[in-house]
Amino acid sequence: MSRSAVLNIDTQCSFFHRDYWQETDFPAFQQALTRLLSGAQARHIPVVDIFHVEDEGVFSHASGYVKPMPFLTHTPAAIFEKHVHNAFTDTGLDRWLRQRDCNHLIICGIRTEQCCETTARVASDLGYRVTFVTEATLTFPMTHQRITLDVNALRHRTETVLAGRFATPLTVSACLELLT
Repeated sequence: MSRSAVLNIDTQCSFFHRDYWQETDFPAFQQALTRLLSGAQARHIPVVDIFHVEDEGVFSHASGYVKPMPFLTHTPAAIFEKHVHNAFTDTGLDRWLRQRDCNHLIICGIRTEQCCETTARVASDLGYRVTFVTEATLTFPMTHQRITLDVNALRHRTETVLAGRFATPLTVSACLELLT
């Protein structure tokens, strides 16, 4: 039997204060994430909020931005703080999930190809079955060596490297259907 939990990764106000922040995909992300979290809670699936915390800057507690984005209205079953890209290292999340017999994790949040993808990979390595709800993740264009990957390219790349190896990419609707 599968017991699921949703990991809502880094959906925090800190991102509003980064120079790469863009509103372009934010409304669709808000809608998808809200649907996913509401659907999970209606099915009595715990939602765990993960916040990224650094010593200085907009991800520090002193900034006042390490808090949920204003559109989030769910009540998390637990909150964990991380200091690296994945939600497991030195957070207590693995222990919390295992104490509740959770063996299926649903990944959503910010940034698709960074903390969300990294958490999915580590979760898979730890033996969890992972669903990656790309539609309920948010990212921004990235440039390296004068080549820019747009949001769609980053999402496609993430799904490509996760699928069949670390996670099953699904839409919000398909994920919620799976949970009924």
